[in-house]
Amino acid sequence: MKLQFSPFDLQLIHPFTVSVYSRTTTPIVILKLEHEGVVGLGEASMPPYLGETQQSVMEFLAKIDLEHFKDPFQSEEILAYVDSLAEGNYAAKAGFDIALHDLIGKLRNVSIRELFEIPFTPKKTSFTIGIDTPELMVQKAEEGIAMGFEILKIKLGTDYDQQIIDKLLGRWSGPFSVDANQGLKSKEIALEMTQQLQERGVLFIEQPFHFENLKDSAWLSERSSVPIIADESIKRLSDLEKIKNSFNGINVKLMKSTGIAEAYKMIKTARNYGLKIVTGCMAESSCAVGAMSHLSSLADWVDLDGPFLMKNDPFEGLKLKEGMLKVNGPSGIGIDLK
Repeated sequence: MKLQFSPFDLQLIHPFTVSVYSRTTTPIVILKLEHEGVVGLGEASMPPYLGETQQSVMEFLAKIDLEHFKDPFQSEEILAYVDSLAEGNYAAKAGFDIALHDLIGKLRNVSIRELFEIPFTPKKTSFTIGIDTPELMVQKAEEGIAMGFEILKIKLGTDYDQQIIDKLLGRWSGPFSVDANQGLKSKEIALEMTQQLQERGVLFIEQPFHFENLKDSAWLSERSSVPIIADESIKRLSDLEKIKNSFNGINVKLMKSTGIAEAYKMIKTARNYGLKIVTGCMAESSCAVGAMSHLSSLADWVDLDGPFLMKNDPFEGLKLKEGMLKVNGPSGIGIDLK
């Protein structure tokens, strides 16, 4: 097996603002893993809070020596070896995992969903509205609706959350969720918000408090009739035991979980704990989002809109149809480099 990788910068259509930062680009690293003339594609995406960079990702990937493995089908051993090379490096590990599973799927001529023997259940994905002025957030929502999205995800955590809610929900009567990105100031404010949003039909509320503030998250989860979902509070499977009693569900993302294999285990384990599941993404291209879309039949809610927020997706083959993601190719992820 031969591994190659190169940096690429995704350009966002609009500045992407949440409660803790704003950006106009997202650095990624594109991976190619070749075996017997077949190439698996992968992506590592680096949002600010993960603490990884293109340089750190490429330095990690350069450490991978695959000479001791006969073929890609030794996936458990290969991924355990890659994970052991260094602590952290979640996105770098995820990029390799995605490329490996794309390669295996192509070699076996099956999709990643079929590789994991996941029955197909159609699920619609949401479209994220980053923080902006209430007027521009309405404009972004209208753009997403025009693309064909039928569910909105509204970013909150500002001093003018009420204006945002009133403005957007005055124009949108369909299903929606809310993501506070750790931005709510107190548990009392959060409870009042959940009660108000419940009356307006919110699906769930994501990460209201700082990721380490599990006490207030547990307090809110016990009192809210709206599911409270962990995002920044959980990365890998090993985090699940610590946070399982503080939330009603978890948002599983490849760039946090180190890839498809561990994301699948997280979903299965969380289900055993009675938790709800969101399959989500960072600001990612069609490669990583397409990969995660194969696990979406296992989710309660899907939040995979990354490529539709970008000007320059380097991949092709992922489409939105009737509010759902579709991949063109029959094997692996089902996408290709442009």
